[in-house]
Amino acid sequence: MAAQTLQLRPLGNTGLNLSSVGFGASPLGKVFGDVSEQDAFAAVREAFRLGVNFFDTSPYYGGTLSEKVLGKALKALGAPRDEYIVSTKCGRYKEGFDFSAERVTKSIDESLERLQLDYVDILQCHDIEFGSLDQIVNETLPALQKLKQAGKIRFIGITGLPLGIFTYVLDRVPPGTVDVILSYCHYSINDSSLEDLLPYLKSKGVVVISAFPLAMGLLTEAGAPEWHPASSELKAACRAAVDHCKGKGKNISKLALQYSLANTDISSVLVGMKSVKEVEENIAAALELATAGMDEETLSEITDILKPVKNQSWPSGIQQS
Repeated sequence: MAAQTLQLRPLGNTGLNLSSVGFGASPLGKVFGDVSEQDAFAAVREAFRLGVNFFDTSPYYGGTLSEKVLGKALKALGAPRDEYIVSTKCGRYKEGFDFSAERVTKSIDESLERLQLDYVDILQCHDIEFGSLDQIVNETLPALQKLKQAGKIRFIGITGLPLGIFTYVLDRVPPGTVDVILSYCHYSINDSSLEDLLPYLKSKGVVVISAFPLAMGLLTEAGAPEWHPASSELKAACRAAVDHCKGKGKNISKLALQYSLANTDISSVLVGMKSVKEVEENIAAALELATAGMDEETLSEITDILKPVKNQSWPSGIQQS
């Protein structure tokens, strides 16, 4: 496996090259169950060893715990700072949402301290649909531009669930204000609606990172968590697709990840990871896609099962984006 390396993809015109699989660090904040610091460090170390160079976190995950653990784990690597790319967020906290210029300016200093870094590569406004989009345009993004000039951040992003928030903001800011969007749950086997937005984003010079290729647990054998906001119809269809794969001795999660990775217009696919085993499985899926391709037959069968619920979204609510 070591002979093969993970594909690097350009993050638009930023000069950054991101590993096709990104390390989603929300599980390090114990968002999806307990994780020992030892396991967290080992997962980050193994991911980096296998070619993952992109790590994404937020002060919201585990009430700042994810940032602290990721910071310690990256420091323990002892690798030169330019060998890994770190993204964190602002505006969403355990206490609630605050996209004011004052709060996001203070927020980056707090994040840098927790991450033990002098700068982050990308700072993203976190789940902007819960704030005022006009405030994001007129106050938050100008504040982030100042942080960029100060050298605390290199590039600026926005994240959220409804795709319409991206066009709303990008149509109202000067070109080059936003470098990247992070979209989640809109590029997986059951929902590929992000695809329709890609030409527009390209025209705006904005690149895409996609998260939750497993649709927040819908496309896993364990199934969606209790709080998952999908309709019962969508949950049932995904369960049927999972069972179909299982019956064939196939792993739906691997196929779902490969489906997301296959679109090279997406700079990186973020996957939450908290153990060496998860890291190895995800990297193996990516390397297999690069060499042997996807199991098109099984993909076609589960696409048929999911056809009645294709692109069925759910309301923004409880989520861990």
